[in-house]
Amino acid sequence: MFRYRRAIAPFVCVSALAIGLASCAPKPIPMIVPPPPPPKVVVPPPKPTPPNGASDNIYLPPADANGLRQSVNRNISTNQMVWNLRSAYNVAALNCSAPKHAEILPRYKEFLTAHGKTLNAVNKKIDAEFKQRYGAKYIAPRESYLTSLYNHYALPPTIDDFCDAVTAVTRDGIGVKSTELEAFAVRSLPSIEVVFDDFYRRYEAYRIALAEWRAQYAPVPVVARPMPASTVVLPMEPVGTGAN
Repeated sequence: MFRYRRAIAPFVCVSALAIGLASCAPKPIPMIVPPPPPPKVVVPPPKPTPPNGASDNIYLPPADANGLRQSVNRNISTNQMVWNLRSAYNVAALNCSAPKHAEILPRYKEFLTAHGKTLNAVNKKIDAEFKQRYGAKYIAPRESYLTSLYNHYALPPTIDDFCDAVTAVTRDGIGVKSTELEAFAVRSLPSIEVVFDDFYRRYEAYRIALAEWRAQYAPVPVVARPMPASTVVLPMEPVGTGAN
């Protein structure tokens, strides 16, 4: 028995030594995984807004191949251009009340006084043009055209720029003779119409920018629509389970 114990004693000592060495070995340092970075916050730019404080549903007239919008001031006779210039003076005199536009009203009165006879003759010629185009019932089309013309000039988002343009035209018209009125109207009416061309260009650019903004920052949510009742498929009754 004594010999057996001596034979296994070295093994016990060696094992104890191994356990001691293992317990003294440095423990591995646990790997620290950093937390994922917080999601990047995307701050959308301000939503595009219409020019001149306009509403978001302004009607844009169709454009031709040159990019010019259809207008009551285009493709018209010289007589109509004279009358449309007079109408611009009239609308401005009624709507341009800012102090910087104070000269419009007295110059409109001077315009009527200086060119009264010529304007009356132009008016008769326009009646003849509409009568030739529409026949005996020409009055209604002409009144409709004039209404469109006045509404065109009085477009709220452009009224301040329109008043500025008419102010400049009335200054240029000082001293114009009645024999020069047609030429004056032909060169002056585009100076007023450019106000609306510029506004329509800026409004179209606003619509494009708004569509791009919505596509990137405010996509339209997809709304699930319920299946119509007429298309609901009911389970079929098993064969042979009905009442006899």
